[in-house]
Amino acid sequence: MSVQQPRAEQRGEEILAVFDTAFGELLAADPAAFRVKFRKMASSAFAFYRGTAALFYHDLHAEGASAAKTASGPYLDDRTSRVWIHGDLHAENFGTYMDSQGRLIFNVNDFDEAYVGPFTWDLKRFAGSLALIGYAKALSDEQITGLVRTYAAAYRERVHALATGAKSDEVPPFTLDTADGPLLGALRVARSLTRFGLLDSMTDIRDFERRFASGGGAIELDAATRYKVLAAFDGYLETLPESSLTRPDSYRVKDVVGRRGIGIGSAGLPSYNILLEGNSDALENDVVIYLKQAQTPAVSRHITDRAIREYWQHEGHRTVISQRALQAHADPWLGWTEMDGSGQLVAEVSPYAVDLDWSDLDDLDEITTVVADLGRATATMHSAADDESGHSELVPFSTERAMDAAIAADEDGFAELLVDFAHGYGARARADHQTFVDLFRNGRIPGL
Repeated sequence: MSVQQPRAEQRGEEILAVFDTAFGELLAADPAAFRVKFRKMASSAFAFYRGTAALFYHDLHAEGASAAKTASGPYLDDRTSRVWIHGDLHAENFGTYMDSQGRLIFNVNDFDEAYVGPFTWDLKRFAGSLALIGYAKALSDEQITGLVRTYAAAYRERVHALATGAKSDEVPPFTLDTADGPLLGALRVARSLTRFGLLDSMTDIRDFERRFASGGGAIELDAATRYKVLAAFDGYLETLPESSLTRPDSYRVKDVVGRRGIGIGSAGLPSYNILLEGNSDALENDVVIYLKQAQTPAVSRHITDRAIREYWQHEGHRTVISQRALQAHADPWLGWTEMDGSGQLVAEVSPYAVDLDWSDLDDLDEITTVVADLGRATATMHSAADDESGHSELVPFSTERAMDAAIAADEDGFAELLVDFAHGYGARARADHQTFVDLFRNGRIPGL
């Protein structure tokens, strides 16, 4: 114990320094939100991992995976170090959404941390999360190894299929027609949800018009703030694609309320909900969108490429462009704007969003099937965002062919790279979680 204590103390100081860089300004502005965030993070090692992408990339950088050295890293060269990545690819960032063509899709979600960088960073982040979930379910190290290898094999198989010209109908998205198991279950739950159900939970009807209901986290706005939100909304409309601008009445604002983000990923970020007229005069198809201050992605602090850093107007623009690149047929309400000098993300509060629920996944065979599907989904996401995504100045080449060639150079080592990382970083995250809990409960986090 006496030998390990100085190391724990030193790591604790390192964690606090990363937290100060990543959260300092937001924490100072809203310490109550961060007390909620940190209590959620304290609940498990996985919850801690979810909330500490900044620490994850800090550690990658410290171990020699900085952007300046990526070209010499395993499977990384000038191209595979410049792929559109999710940025926070853990096992719970998958779920359902309704695409712009009206199809329910199961795929990667939550693109707040998306950026352009090395493709293996996404894979390592997912592998680390898989090790933590496996440990929490009392899976053996050998079983966790098997899951990581399954993920790596499914990813590699899908990348190769796409790189060698597989047609879209040969690698279809996960839909009600193509998914099975827990993925199909999530899609069926999403299909059972309704827009009316969402509206009923957030609004009521007063004087024959729908308005936001009081309570439930809604914050009434003063006139000045409401004016700023509406001005930002006008700016947002200019960022929507032509295909989204189908009925002018759909952009008539009925009501606006404030909300404060207190989730693991959104603590302290100002947010607003806007109620819009739907695609008809009926009250059951009104639309709720949210306007949220976009955050600086953790990965961006370790990408030194000036062309990438200067491509974005602001973080709202970066989030939206990244999501459109990574997600085929993205939310038609997805756009960006500015307010108080900060970039804002705007998107629909979807009635059809259902996250993958790991709590009921306990059978190893079923978990293995799900992990393989998530490997395929990851590969499809990485392959979607390239020279055909509409932003070829950032990624002017076929990502799937670049990744396929890099992996082919050392097929055997690919899965083992992720296996070694999963076990090593999983153990570190579990130890870091305990260090964090002790820092938090003993009042060691500045500002709280």
